[in-house]
Amino acid sequence: MNEVKIVISPDSFKGSLAADEVAQAMAAGIRALDQSIETLILPVADGGEGTLESLMSATNGRLVTVVVQDPLERKISADYGILGDEETCVIEMAKASGLTLLHREERNPLYATSYGTGELIKHALDAGFRKFIVGIGGSATNDGGVGMLKALGMKFLNCDGADLGTGGGALDQLSHIDMSEFDPRIEDSKFIIACDVDNPFIGTNGASHIFGPQKGATESIVSILDQNLKTLADVIERTYGVSIHHRQGAGAAGGLGGAFQAFFPLTMKPGIEVVMEAIGFREQIKNADLVITGEGRSDEQTLSGKAPYGVAKVARELGIPVMLLSGYLEPLSKKRLSSYFDVIGSVVNERVTQRESMEDPALFLKIQMYQMILSYVQMKK
Repeated sequence: MNEVKIVISPDSFKGSLAADEVAQAMAAGIRALDQSIETLILPVADGGEGTLESLMSATNGRLVTVVVQDPLERKISADYGILGDEETCVIEMAKASGLTLLHREERNPLYATSYGTGELIKHALDAGFRKFIVGIGGSATNDGGVGMLKALGMKFLNCDGADLGTGGGALDQLSHIDMSEFDPRIEDSKFIIACDVDNPFIGTNGASHIFGPQKGATESIVSILDQNLKTLADVIERTYGVSIHHRQGAGAAGGLGGAFQAFFPLTMKPGIEVVMEAIGFREQIKNADLVITGEGRSDEQTLSGKAPYGVAKVARELGIPVMLLSGYLEPLSKKRLSSYFDVIGSVVNERVTQRESMEDPALFLKIQMYQMILSYVQMKK
């Protein structure tokens, strides 16, 4: 197979392998078949966990480590990234305010704060950056972005003029917002928000009801959080004339999306589109003979804007065949997935159990990649 170019663009296999590790295992499987095949590794992500690493890897970017507050106000080290252009700053809010930073028993969105995300933004502003990509998936918070805004100088006061406490549970006391010390550099900056959620700020389809339970909220706490976000949205509208109550995407990351919409110059885009634009994906794959993508689990949700779907969409527009190799394929979804991917397969199959695949995911991924490429080559002959 001389002069063949294969682009490898998977998302992470959550819980087992980062996107770059997935891509390396896939490349090893291809090389085991034929060393002459050219492989280009372009790991991707959809705005959630792994977005930072994917963008750094693809653009030869660099990481900056900062000490910030985690969702429960403990000091931790968190990274943000600078793209290879040395102009664009990449912030993954989950690094500072993410659910994975908490033990299950610690999850409580009444108290969790997005303050650390604001600290990351402030550090980047201090370093001179004015172009931002912010991925807002995987949050532990439901504070409407108030923590982030506090870190950037905004004040949230009760009827006595005292500062509010921390977390979504304190917002019922909100009476006034003071923007007089809000960082003026925000207005001179450009923010692209990578977000795959179109939920509104409040209501039965809003931040609290849809995402609160996975962050530790009981049914009664969900009701409190939703009412508190309404209080916040009411004060924002009364004070600044901006209504975020039912705006699409405002409910992302526990209402962080609404905070961005109300107070930042921004564009909101699906995460995979943001990542592919940042790495010049279309230009890099245009001469490829095959594109391979994948994720930990593929089902019909894959077609709702997840990374493999974004990869397939661009590849098909360029007339390039697309192969999907995921950790697990939901059997009932195979027919629909086959409409978007030319070849589909999974690590977990009739020969490999899910438990085995998790014990040595890179090895079994390499083996399955070898088998699929072998079959593909034979089919093409």
